[in-house]
Amino acid sequence: MEQLKKSDFYFELPQELIAQDPLEDRASSRMLVLNKETGETKHHVFRDILQYLVPGDCLVLNNTKVIPARLLGIKEETGAAVEVLLLKRKEKDVWETLVRPGKKMRPGAKLSFGDGLLRAEVLEVVEEGNRLVRFEYDGIFEEVLDRLGEMPLPPYITHKLQDKNRYQTVYAKYEGSAAAPTAGLHFTTELLKEIEEMGVEIACVTLHVGLGTFRPVKEENVLEHHMHSEYYEVSGEAADKINRTKERGGRVICVGTTSARTLESAADESGCLRASSGNTEIFIYPGYRFKVLDCLLTNFHLPESTLIMLVSALAGREHVLTAYEEAVREKYRFFSFGDAMFIK
Repeated sequence: MEQLKKSDFYFELPQELIAQDPLEDRASSRMLVLNKETGETKHHVFRDILQYLVPGDCLVLNNTKVIPARLLGIKEETGAAVEVLLLKRKEKDVWETLVRPGKKMRPGAKLSFGDGLLRAEVLEVVEEGNRLVRFEYDGIFEEVLDRLGEMPLPPYITHKLQDKNRYQTVYAKYEGSAAAPTAGLHFTTELLKEIEEMGVEIACVTLHVGLGTFRPVKEENVLEHHMHSEYYEVSGEAADKINRTKERGGRVICVGTTSARTLESAADESGCLRASSGNTEIFIYPGYRFKVLDCLLTNFHLPESTLIMLVSALAGREHVLTAYEEAVREKYRFFSFGDAMFIK
């Protein structure tokens, strides 16, 4: 296979198309529908998704819940401001974190948040310059975090989020993500109910989104990029629903690249799923053969990102870039709080 270059996935994106705030009504965002075989596009609003679903389909949701993982505090010795982003829980009170300013955070450094309600000590430096940090507090960690933590919005969103729940899907259940599975933000409880009443199965899987998802691809040769590992879980119930759908000839429609990566990680070579959990570093780019997924509902992604590579693996790079150019011309809203794309 010829070398895949990062620059093959570049497109021109005007800054003003990056959505800074969520829409008042989740389901009123726009939706570009792309036919992966022909490249044909259509323009809709999100609630028109009902026109594209048929009884016997299975919609796969990622029910992870974002934790308010961004902590602002001070370094106890100097009073200097620090920021800590929780990435992954290693053991009860020890977390892998991203800290700023990084160079000053040597092992032994003591940190304080919320006037000492939460304290921390840097234990060691691990890969990528991340820090292992041990926390001390009274009571329940999650409650302390809920009081002091902020939602870890991606760096391209500069507005402050007024309502924490808007960076959370309506079906978020299991805490553990450092970022939202944003394709799911468009669904309302009412819309999901209508979808179920149509005879569409809904299966929930869990993948705790790490910030590796947003990590820029630095190498020009895409195949040299290393994905961070993320924890996933597929229950026996979800596996059965998805397997049954495939057996009947129904379509498996993943909501978001995280659901897609979960299914593709958990399936065997024949596309059969079993109850499983573990860590995945799956990196999907053109040339990949999907084992389970048929259609994908997703947002618009960053140029040269692993996510636009995944979408290109499904619908073809030319189709995707042409659709993205159209989305830019039509002034679609991009990224986490932006509009949706349905690849059928």
